Amino acid sequence: MQYITSSAANGVRTITLNRPDVLNAINADMHWELEEAFNAYAAAPDEHVCVVTGSGRAFCAGTDLKAAVAEGRRPYPPHGYAGLIERFDCPKPIIAAVNGLALGGGFELALACDVIIAAESASFGLPEPLVGAVALGGGLHRLARQIPLKQAMGLILTSRRVAAAEGLRLGFVNEVVADADLGAAIERWCAEILRASPVSIRTSKAVMLQGLAEPGIEAAMKAQPTYPAFQAWQQSEDAREGPLAFAEKRQPQWKGR
Repeated sequence: MQYITSSAANGVRTITLNRPDVLNAINADMHWELEEAFNAYAAAPDEHVCVVTGSGRAFCAGTDLKAAVAEGRRPYPPHGYAGLIERFDCPKPIIAAVNGLALGGGFELALACDVIIAAESASFGLPEPLVGAVALGGGLHRLARQIPLKQAMGLILTSRRVAAAEGLRLGFVNEVVADADLGAAIERWCAEILRASPVSIRTSKAVMLQGLAEPGIEAAMKAQPTYPAFQAWQQSEDAREGPLAFAEKRQPQWKGR
């Protein structure tokens, strides 16, 4: 890995964009390094949470336009921009620890995560139209689904940058903490997720997202027994261990399967 770092410990994989001299802007090779890191997380049976963050004072400033001009257009990896934007097949949770600027593709990367925890100094925006581009890395579609339509349209049409506090108010940020407390907040979120059954967590994410494609709540409730994630959970060891541990008045020993 030349442009990112990726490591795993205690059930958590941490992926850090590591080009601080260019605000962690993403070049062609970096897309493929991120693809490899997310693939490793998705395939690891003992990794249950992934944290994505940036080094230095930025989360990610989006595409490295200078590199794009110099290198020419190269294809994205199988899971799209940053190896994550089109990764619709990973039921494990992914947390964005936004430590600074998250602009363009960097904002789209954060929106593709399940949870966004932001430092007070963080800011977000989709400024692509200012350079004649369009936020086609999921930003247009995810923002319009994660916050009210008028607010999403306003941010997209003005290319306006918003602070972390406004992101929390709008609803695409889960929590804002002091810059110095970001690491502790991420540890807290990971710990809260890890105390639960990994199978239940994966099933909850998968069923929620698949249910959103149904025409309404009644249809989703009726359809969920047919979802593969639901059926796998019913047959899992964790589904049996939870009630047994409760009945025996002990802490459950999750197997993650």
